[in-house]
Amino acid sequence: MARTNRQQRAHANRTLALFTVGLILLCVLAAFGKTWAPGLGLDLRGGTRITMVAEQKNPTLAQLNEAASIIDSRVNGTGVAEAAVNTQGNRNIVVEVPGANARALVNAVKRTAQLRFRLVAQCGGQPCVAPGTKASDATSATPSPSPSTSPSAKGSASPSKSASASVKPSATPSASTPKPSPSKSVSPSKSVSPSKSASPTPTKGASVNDPLAWQDNPGSEWIKKFTEFTCTDTPPSAEADDPAKPLITCDSDGNKQLLSKAVIEGNQLKTASFGTPSNGIAWAVNLTFKSDATDTFGKVTTKLAGTGKLFAIVLDGSVLSSPRVIQPILDGRPQITGNFTQQSASSLATSLKYGALPLRFNASVENVGPQLAGNQLQAGIWAGLLGLLLVMGYCLTYYRGLGLVVIGSLIVAGVLTYAAVLVLSRAAGFTLTLPGIAGLIVAVGITADSFIVYFERIRDEMRDGKSMRVAVETGWVRARNTCLAADAVSLLAAIVLYVFAIGVVKGFAFALGLSTVIDLVVFFFFTKPIMTILARRTFFNGQHKMSGLSEETLGIDAPYQGRGALLGGKS
Repeated sequence: MARTNRQQRAHANRTLALFTVGLILLCVLAAFGKTWAPGLGLDLRGGTRITMVAEQKNPTLAQLNEAASIIDSRVNGTGVAEAAVNTQGNRNIVVEVPGANARALVNAVKRTAQLRFRLVAQCGGQPCVAPGTKASDATSATPSPSPSTSPSAKGSASPSKSASASVKPSATPSASTPKPSPSKSVSPSKSVSPSKSASPTPTKGASVNDPLAWQDNPGSEWIKKFTEFTCTDTPPSAEADDPAKPLITCDSDGNKQLLSKAVIEGNQLKTASFGTPSNGIAWAVNLTFKSDATDTFGKVTTKLAGTGKLFAIVLDGSVLSSPRVIQPILDGRPQITGNFTQQSASSLATSLKYGALPLRFNASVENVGPQLAGNQLQAGIWAGLLGLLLVMGYCLTYYRGLGLVVIGSLIVAGVLTYAAVLVLSRAAGFTLTLPGIAGLIVAVGITADSFIVYFERIRDEMRDGKSMRVAVETGWVRARNTCLAADAVSLLAAIVLYVFAIGVVKGFAFALGLSTVIDLVVFFFFTKPIMTILARRTFFNGQHKMSGLSEETLGIDAPYQGRGALLGGKS
């Protein structure tokens, strides 16, 4: 038995040490955010209001609702950002995002996110890419290395600077700072001047419905249109960016390009994510195609690999990049690279992930104040503190020395919760609203219930004649199952609310679920080890009057020790 006691004490010490290390690490992660204030929602600190007006004069209600749904998915993808998206009238969508000047979410809202893959036509044996005729571009445009595309699957190589053909991509795309739609591209190393392509041999050209053949022979009519085209700051209209027709458009460097009909469209994307390649440091957007597009992309890249021909990635009618294919991409997992920042890569990936808007919008942005007065936030905080103090006071009065365990556990749970909120605010855009604060306050009662169940089970065991050391362990086995069942019900309720509710109710559900999980962590990895350690202290196992476990507190009559006395005294 002595050896078992030592093992229990060693296990408790080990668990408590690991818990302490984990808590410290979480606090360190929270400190990386460089602020100890959590992100607050629209109701508490205000934010940015984006009013979007459809360019189409009479959009259908279905189109407007679909656009609002997609925008809501973009800004509330995690369900905890607490952004509000509402339709207004028959042309407007109003988006309210927590935080002033929240540019990343603003860009995600405004972007149409219509992604298409097209082939760059050949003019006189070279890609039909030429400087635009705007004065600023014509005088300053200089050739830069052609970009390339790389597979994002395991084992793929990162772009290299070599211009020669190899199994690795030849160069990474360069790009300018992204605009609301981050059009990123470069001009290829060889371009065709307008004068060179102005008088081709008159040809009808291949059918536009055969993009690979059309790429080699677009015909004199399309080459003439390309020659006469001028670049502007306005992207092509939705009518001009017809996926079934060739497109003449420009990249962010002012280079115009003649492109085939779309070979793959954005609705053929399965997923979109962002990150950094395993052997690189630049941010990239990773795409995964659906099965039909995977086959198409594999055939196209097989045909283009090593030929020097280009294909273009077109976003909202503007060329994002024009890669040269170095090796076939057969797994349907291409990777878009360029001068992405973490914010712009995340914004683009989010827009692509949740799909393209069915309408184009003109947007105006303004800052708005909090929906609730500042004293309501203060009242909510005071309510939480008052509830916490009342629970602590009751437990200290009723449980005496054991009440110190309750107070310690509640303080640790509070620190853990606050650190988790700070980390989630930084990593997942979690914002704390008044309903969210209510969820955290409700969880104080859930946490207190766990202690009461455990302590009462210990007291019952001691009334049966067991010593505190034994009662702590046997009582834990029974209390653990009860607390798990109770917390499971609370967690299930939080999950159901989070999945099926809308608006700020999601914030309440998330806060309730987070607090319930933290309650289990504290109960298993802090409260139980502490009780195992305290059971070795004379103050508690000696049934001191102030320990909360004395015979008087337990309701045991001294001359008659209860059932334990009949069984031969305390074990």
